[in-house]
Amino acid sequence: METTIPYGKEQIKININEPFKVLLPKKVLVKDDDKLIEQALENPIDFDSFDEFFNETNKLLVIINDATKPTPTSKILKYLMPVLSSHPDIKFLIAAGAHRAPNEDELKFILGETYEVFRRKTYIHDARKEEDMIYLGTTKSGTEISINKLAREYKNILVIGSVEPHYFAGLTGGRKAFLPGIASFNTIEMNHKYALSDQACSLVLKGNPVHEDMADAVRFLKEFNIFSIQTVVDFDNNIYAVTAGDLKKSFDETVRYVKDIYCVPVDGKANIVITVVHYPMDINLYQSQHALENGKLVLDEGGIMILVSKCRTGVGSDAFLDMLSKSNTPEEVIEVIGGEYKLESHKAVRILKIKSKAELFAFTDLEDKIIRKAKMKQYKDIQKALDASINLVKSKGKEPKIVIIPDGSHTVPLIKEI
Repeated sequence: METTIPYGKEQIKININEPFKVLLPKKVLVKDDDKLIEQALENPIDFDSFDEFFNETNKLLVIINDATKPTPTSKILKYLMPVLSSHPDIKFLIAAGAHRAPNEDELKFILGETYEVFRRKTYIHDARKEEDMIYLGTTKSGTEISINKLAREYKNILVIGSVEPHYFAGLTGGRKAFLPGIASFNTIEMNHKYALSDQACSLVLKGNPVHEDMADAVRFLKEFNIFSIQTVVDFDNNIYAVTAGDLKKSFDETVRYVKDIYCVPVDGKANIVITVVHYPMDINLYQSQHALENGKLVLDEGGIMILVSKCRTGVGSDAFLDMLSKSNTPEEVIEVIGGEYKLESHKAVRILKIKSKAELFAFTDLEDKIIRKAKMKQYKDIQKALDASINLVKSKGKEPKIVIIPDGSHTVPLIKEI
């Protein structure tokens, strides 16, 4: 039987002569984008109206996501352009966290039709520029919260985000605009060390030390006037839901919509899992690791996981790859970096945890030597990767059980209890 999976912006074919299941985000009824945005802005949580918020701002900072998220920023900005373009003092700050700065093509993707109007007013957060940071306080967990000084300079902040499953923060969106979005490198590193915890996992908020530290950091934002727009998109990047108003409450309101789409029940585990990273999340290997985390939820111990990602801009982090290449166990990662947590080491640790229980294959545009350093076996043909996996399973005397996850970055497989 022939099926297709995303690869970059295209679809590629695979022939499968064994039983397989495809875990797709659930199909949901989507409404008109502008109508959803309008309804949310007309009924904001704990605000009288968006117009009142906007009209009372003499300076306005708009925080938007970088190109590693499926956030429909361009659609929101297009809807708001008549209003935002008339503001006397407005700046846009891309919440890049510790990621690299987006290039011009990515900025055009983020801003969409508003690129020509807002590009010269758009700034990119650089977590490593300590001179651009202001200190706000320390969380109960000991994380020192420093964020971009533009927040204090402008005071009035419009946040545009999206909420999806996240493999260690539980969910993206809401509080993540500030931590890690516009936080200092030190702040991000102090928070992300909790990603090593087993409680730091997809969809989990209560008891998740990463989320709880982020949520505690929000109390230091009381000096700012923040209006939040949070979105949920489906597999085809159509807007499914929009909430607005209070930062925390608008985030909380979106959670049920996320579960409507991305929590997919499955009867049992598979010994071959193809987990796909589609555009725009396929930006690099570092970001593609999200798909391994969701794929492992449905993978039998001793099975094979095939990562499919174009990795359009390369690895994404030389430090991450170096840690991974020099380590064979999760414990060795910490030894390699000198015994103390360093940002990006959590990804190396988590890949090695998967590697200790499964074979990792990859189909990417990266060089073979890079994939070898990442502890995976590279295939330049997805069909050959699958055929090799099937032969390996059969050589162990087992029947192949195959699961394909076309949106591995966000789909959360839920094993049905018998």
